[in-house]
Amino acid sequence: MIRALVDWWDSVELWLTQLAFPLQVLLAAVVLLPLCWFAAAGADRLLDGVTDLVLAKVRGRRSTPPEGRS
Repeated sequence: MIRALVDWWDSVELWLTQLAFPLQVLLAAVVLLPLCWFAAAGADRLLDGVTDLVLAKVRGRRSTPPEGRS
């Protein structure tokens, strides 16, 4: 299974390196720009969720008075 994947990737890599440079740049932009955008959007959502959880815990601690005080 792994060998088949490696052979497939080698053939894709060979095909890509044999293209003209402008086509390589265009293909890289078409593939990498959306991939990077989705990765950044996912990281943003994940960090927003973590930040919301941390802020909720901090606000929860501040809103309850410490024991022994009223």
